[in-house]
Amino acid sequence: QVQLVESGGGLVQAGGSLRLSCAASGTIFRINAIGWYRQAPGKQRELVAGVTRGGSTNYADSVKGRFTISRDNAKNTVHLQMNSLKPEDTAVYYCNADLLPRLSSPSYLNYWGQGTQVTVSS
Repeated sequence: QVQLVESGGGLVQAGGSLRLSCAASGTIFRINAIGWYRQAPGKQRELVAGVTRGGSTNYADSVKGRFTISRDNAKNTVHLQMNSLKPEDTAVYYCNADLLPRLSSPSYLNYWGQGTQVTVSS
């Protein structure tokens, strides 16, 4: 069984910073891409930032220059440093990973965390 557990959410004033963390645990042979999505009330879930196993990153235009994603392959963790937060960044943030549970697994599987709330007050 695989679990993705997020932490680090909370309430912050506009202009402040938060650091989200996601730890993957369970039967994991290899994690391919891993990243963060967010969903605000009444809106669709959207990609915030992602990073490949090799370290290539991509960001939503709305967070470029403010957010930084990083991963530790040895610890199966991914972090999202969020600076200069804006009220429009308020959402539930979800960790998402494509991973191979076992070397013998036929394909990569996709997993979601439970989400962590980020609220930015103006």
